[in-house]
Amino acid sequence: MDKIIGRKKEIDRLDKAMSEDEAQLIIVYGRRRVGKTFLVNEYYSNSFDFKFTGSEQQTNSEQLKNFTLELKAVSGNSYNTFKDWTEAFFALREYLESKNTDEKQVVFFDELPWMDKQRSGFLAAFEWFWNSWGSSKNNLVFIVCGSSTSWMVEKLDNNKGGLFNRQTCRLYLEPFTLKQTEEYLNSRNVFWSRYNYVVVYMIMGGIPFYLRLIDNELSLSENIDNIFFKKRAELWNEFDHLYSTLFSNSDQYIKIVESLSKKRYGLTREEIIKSTGLPANGVLTKMLNNLEKSGFIRIDDAYGYKKREKKYQLSDYYSLFYFKFIKNNYGKDEHFWSNTSDSPSKRSWEGLSFEQICKDHIDQIKKKLGISGIISEVSSWTKQGDGNDKGTQIDLLIDRRDNVINLCEIKFSTHEFEINKDYDTALKNKVSVFRDSVNTKKTLAVTMITTYGVKKNMYSNYVSKQVVLDDLFEDA
Repeated sequence: MDKIIGRKKEIDRLDKAMSEDEAQLIIVYGRRRVGKTFLVNEYYSNSFDFKFTGSEQQTNSEQLKNFTLELKAVSGNSYNTFKDWTEAFFALREYLESKNTDEKQVVFFDELPWMDKQRSGFLAAFEWFWNSWGSSKNNLVFIVCGSSTSWMVEKLDNNKGGLFNRQTCRLYLEPFTLKQTEEYLNSRNVFWSRYNYVVVYMIMGGIPFYLRLIDNELSLSENIDNIFFKKRAELWNEFDHLYSTLFSNSDQYIKIVESLSKKRYGLTREEIIKSTGLPANGVLTKMLNNLEKSGFIRIDDAYGYKKREKKYQLSDYYSLFYFKFIKNNYGKDEHFWSNTSDSPSKRSWEGLSFEQICKDHIDQIKKKLGISGIISEVSSWTKQGDGNDKGTQIDLLIDRRDNVINLCEIKFSTHEFEINKDYDTALKNKVSVFRDSVNTKKTLAVTMITTYGVKKNMYSNYVSKQVVLDDLFEDA
């Protein structure tokens, strides 16, 4: 397991599952490319009593043929191709019973959703196998894994049939944090500044599959050009492949995320309907839920807003980068990123992406502020403008049980952030408008989250708390 970066909580949970004296049904899910298969393979040193991987493009009969060949290879038995999944699972049962039942037996089914083809009978057969036999075998550890998080949640987590409440261990793999990203890249001999690691995170998120493509002999800009903008680059068609493998009607999902990519502060459900032209029905609700469960969008809790007014934000870094830069630029300039050293478009994207990073590292921010143990709610706040007022926005609020609200301003820059007279006036006005609008008596603590801190001058004392880039690299 020396190759595993981070994942301490997941490893501890697997250790606990392996120590139990009862059958274990372990569900591992998470965004595509996040490292689910790698974690399972490394934890078990690629040593399984049986392992089978579903195929995205193959028919049910082809999958059954593959299963037959895999079982034949490990058992030494001769089988005709199984006619259905019930027969296949019964043969698996016989094989496991022929082995030493005093030892742990580990079975790994990878890409489980791809096995559940329409009218395949796979899920019903799996339910029968587990309920009639597997769940009673105290030495059996059965791991199922899949990138289609929506399928895993709907068919397994929320199963109302034979698998209801049957899973004994559930692991949702999050993308790497900034600290884990740094550790991973260091393990591959990539040693850059933390500023550059943050820029990489803005583009790739903490997705190990993407990060492994970075060449330690190239600069950051050269790497981005090679991976995304060079003709037939490593990830030149990643976007379409990513969504089509996760969602059957991927074009409609893409409509939603593309609409969200154009709105910095997200869209309400009604605004999504208007922007995409999709019907306002249960299908849209399911798509939004699937996108959220798969880690592509987040629900932005707006301070003081009712639940029905919640906004959805695109939170997948790669998708944001794709719509902002790749979609309309791929193939036009193989050195696009190197030639885009500074532009209003890039600065706007950096600001938005850094806000996303802060939201994804809220535990590190709370730790720096010394409020990890205080119950709090995280949200944003917007006051719409009118003819006399341009309106105002607060990027991040931490509403604490100890009667303090941290009003967080988030700024990404290459140097210390300097508060000038105009910004000082705007900041004080924002705080005043917030207090008057929400009518709160809580203490308002102005908090700056920046790359290198706030430069000391005659205006900087108004900031009561600071969080800098290095703080985001701490353990939570």
